[in-house]
This record gives sequence, structure tokens and C-alpha cells, in this order.
Amino acid sequence: MSLLTEISFAIVLGGALATGILLAAGRAPRWAAPSLSRRIAPYVRDVADPRGLTPVAAVPLVPGLHAGLGRLLIRMGGAEFVERRLAQAGWSADAVAFRARQLGWAAAGVVVGAAVAVGVAVWGVANPGAALLAPLLGAAGAALCEVRLTRAARQRRARIEEELPTVLEFLSLCLSAGEGLRDALRRVGEVGTGELTAEVRRVVLDSGTGSSLADALASVAHRLDVPALTRAIDHIVAAMERGAPLAQVLQDQAADAREDAKRGLIELAGRKEIVMLLPLVFLLLPLSVLFAVFPGVVMLRLGVG
Repeated sequence: MSLLTEISFAIVLGGALATGILLAAGRAPRWAAPSLSRRIAPYVRDVADPRGLTPVAAVPLVPGLHAGLGRLLIRMGGAEFVERRLAQAGWSADAVAFRARQLGWAAAGVVVGAAVAVGVAVWGVANPGAALLAPLLGAAGAALCEVRLTRAARQRRARIEEELPTVLEFLSLCLSAGEGLRDALRRVGEVGTGELTAEVRRVVLDSGTGSSLADALASVAHRLDVPALTRAIDHIVAAMERGAPLAQVLQDQAADAREDAKRGLIELAGRKEIVMLLPLVFLLLPLSVLFAVFPGVVMLRLGVG
């Protein structure tokens, strides 16, 4: 038995032992007990969230490990940036839960890579490059989790930008009919569907549970970080403070949002036009030249004509 085979068997047995220890420790009372916020959440939800708009985060498998990872993340920094991207993506998990999931994906990649390397060594096909498979798959798992979050945040921000003109026009119509801003927001949240209307419902909920309407709107603008939405909310808050007519302000912001969407479509069409030239230049044009030149070359080689 070679040294590499012995190391492979040691990894298998050590991994089985570590898995058993972790499973046993996860059921210990100190680690498995639910947190205080989780225990009192069912009793205060009817007061703080009567419609159930705020999703309940999943229960961590090991709350003690969850808290320890949270303290480590705070010390390392970057929690605020992760929280903002999670809010932009509309995910209910916090930064600690996301990092724990990312760590799990990386661990899964390491386990799969190690299993493949161990299998290769056990079967006698020793390859030094197989030792790099575990860290590469672990890094790929962590990067894939990060890419999923970034893509979800970008897509949700794009949907919010698309929905913004319609929501602003609906709010302007409600205000022109004589409703107040909070009542108009509540009506939009009850009637509309989509990502932006979900944020509107959250604004109504925050304003009804202690926050002022201006603070709730500013919180949404800061959390989502959509330029068109931030600009519209800044104008709305300024109009509320100065007593300007909100209906006209909302109509102007809706028109600006539609102009921004039109410019975005024109820019996207310009980029797609350049992309469409790539197959034309690198595929169709060489084929057409080949079809035009190849028969003449063949005829010259055969001495015909």
C-alpha cells in the first residue's frame, strides 16, 4: 500500500469521524436551542406584521455556530455590503446566513473534490493533479454562490426600474383623486403586484409601526440603491417637506423614469447591434469568401479552363 493510498484512507476515516462528532454536537442543548428572537416571534408577529409581509428567516441548523459566524463576520467587515445585496435581491436571509450558505457550498465542493481524489487514489490511478481538485471545487462553490446573489440583485433592480413609471403614475392618479400619500401607497400595495409594490407594502408597514413616512421611503431608497427610485423618493420627500403638490411631482418623476428607460433601451440596442456583427464577421463572411474562392482554386488545380 502506497503513501498516497494510506493518506486517502485516513481522509475517509477522519471525515467520517468528524461528521459524527458534528452531528452529535449539533444536538447538544446549548447548540440546538432556538434563539430568543425565534421563540418570541410567533407572539409579536400579529402586531408588528399583521399581513405577514416580512418573510421569516430559516432556523439555523446550529444557532451557536450561527452566532459565532455572525461575530466573525462583524470583525472581518463587509456585512453591510452583503446585507444591501441581499435586500436588492429580495432574499430573506441575513449576511450571516448567506456566508454560512456560501461556506456550505465551498465545503460541499471540497468534499466532492476530495472524494474524487480519494477514489482515484484508492483505485490505484494516482495523479498529483487530483490533489488540486478539492480546493478548486471549493473555490468554485463559493464563487457560484456569490454570482447567484449578484445576478439576483441585478435582475430584481432591473424589474424595479421597469415597474417604477407605472407605480408613480398610479400614485399620482390616487393623489389627484384626493387621497393622502400614505393612503395612496396602501392602495398601490393592495392592488399592484411585483417587486416594487412589495417594497411599497413594506413602506406602509414601517410607517404604521413607528417610522415616519419620509424615513420609511428613504430607507427603501438606501436599501435598494436604484438611481431612478432614489431620485424619485428624494423629490417626493422634498415636496412633502416644502408643501409642494405631490401629484405633479409624481407625474414629472414618472416621465423622467420613462425617458431613462427609453435611453436604456437605445443603449442596449446599440450594444446588441455590435454583438450581432460578430457572427456576421467571423462566420458568415468567411464562409461566403470560401464558397466564392474554393471552386476556382479546385479548377486551377485540375487545370480546367
